[in-house]
Amino acid sequence: MEMLEAGAEAPVFMLEDMSGREQALPAVLSRGPVLVVLFKISCPVCQLAMPYVERISKGSLQVIAISQDDARATKRFQKTFDISMPTLLDREEQGYPVSNGFGISHVPAMFLVEPDGVISKSVSGFVKRDLVAMGHRAGIETFRPDEEVPEWKAG
Repeated sequence: MEMLEAGAEAPVFMLEDMSGREQALPAVLSRGPVLVVLFKISCPVCQLAMPYVERISKGSLQVIAISQDDARATKRFQKTFDISMPTLLDREEQGYPVSNGFGISHVPAMFLVEPDGVISKSVSGFVKRDLVAMGHRAGIETFRPDEEVPEWKAG
């Protein structure tokens, strides 16, 4: 399975959010581009990345987190890491349809999807320069000058 890259069509999906309401990618894209971030709560690199992704979500770019864990565990993760961005559930019992649709084999995986459904950027793992670029797109400084942040961490 190959991870989708820039230029590919994002898979159209509908997943439940943390309150059980279904959210569809086309409805989100009707409001503008979206950064889709797939993660697993037990992943140390996800634990590193998600607070910075949360910062990006406070800007002008839509961000949707997609958890590969159940709602209860994901809520604990959100509380622990102070995550408030919209979060959807890509459930194991359904075969992880979105994770498989994007072709990911590692998390975190991030995809910037433009309103036409085309992926303009795909990132596997923690890549500081890509998070900086996403922050700039959102009008946000992803990292503070006093933070020591690695340049890269594999997912």
